[in-house]
Amino acid sequence: MSSRIGGNTSFAMAYTSVETWGYPEGMSIVDTVPDSVKPLIHRHWLNYPPVNPMWHYLLGMIFIILGIANFSGNSLVLYLFTTRKSLRSPANMLIVSLSFADFMMMLSQFPFVVYNCFNGGYWQFGQLGCEIFAFFASLTGDAALLTLVAIGYDRYCVIVRTFDGGHMTHLKAFFLILFCWFYSGILAVWPFFGWSAYIPEGILASCTFDYLTDDWETKSFGLFLFVMCYCVPLVFIVYFYSQIVFAIRAHEQALRAQAKKMNVENLRSNVDTNKQSQEVRVAKVAVANVGLWLITWTPYAYIVMTGMFGDKTSITPLVSALPALILKTASCYNPIMFAISHPKYRLALQEAFPWFCIHEPKEEESRSVKTEKAESGN
Repeated sequence: MSSRIGGNTSFAMAYTSVETWGYPEGMSIVDTVPDSVKPLIHRHWLNYPPVNPMWHYLLGMIFIILGIANFSGNSLVLYLFTTRKSLRSPANMLIVSLSFADFMMMLSQFPFVVYNCFNGGYWQFGQLGCEIFAFFASLTGDAALLTLVAIGYDRYCVIVRTFDGGHMTHLKAFFLILFCWFYSGILAVWPFFGWSAYIPEGILASCTFDYLTDDWETKSFGLFLFVMCYCVPLVFIVYFYSQIVFAIRAHEQALRAQAKKMNVENLRSNVDTNKQSQEVRVAKVAVANVGLWLITWTPYAYIVMTGMFGDKTSITPLVSALPALILKTASCYNPIMFAISHPKYRLALQEAFPWFCIHEPKEEESRSVKTEKAESGN
């Protein structure tokens, strides 16, 4: 028997071999796909045997679970934030944009990956389909990332620059959202014009940009994405949230010192306490989201940098697939985080779906509304 068997014959033999369950020894991952698909696959993957079909089925099942979680959570966020007047604030426009980006990420990825995983385990939508798939993955992923940075900026303005006129307005939020999507589009469109390329990933069920070819054109694009999609957002995120932490700490220390001088336990009124606690809660949610983003994106960034400048032999099909899968899970975290920690969202969710068994107290909100009306003279 030949050590290299081409076309669909080898794929059938993977399941009918009586000697071993899996693929015959000596086969390459490229031998499991039709001839029409082989030109799309990077030559790096010629060095590795096919992955066990079990991994494709497992990946397909995981994507089904992620798809259900993503569509359910983000649909709720989009529905409540766009239909409830109490949630139509400038800051919440950013949350709507974030949820929309997460929703579209899974919508543009979920059907194709699941279909490929359960129908041979290789990309079946041609070169153009691969490029469009990878483009939308990049566009929505980067838009979600940059929107998280914009949310951090909003929290920074509210908590750190309270008296500097930096509060978010509807127009400002709109232009921030526009910038996030425009920035993401600029980053994602270059492979269509010949700067690098979009190709199938190692497990062959999805596509991404080329980070394996050893030429400066490909490496320069990978470095460009690494700096613009990872390093630059990280710098802003670290700055915004470190300033938020320092400001909250300094404010609390100043209040305690002043209260001690006046021999009182607390200088805040109930309304001020509630308002401050809500701001801190929202800031903590945003920090948690950014932390989750770092956890999900850092492994993928590591794989990309290794592919460009490190030991490529360590990047097997499964090693390349797992960080990409972890990255996709980020689109499911945001609605869960906001549902748990956003007081007004929890209240709106409680009113719209009482069978969710959410018990968010209404007294604090009504009391705040009455106080604000009294202060404004209404």
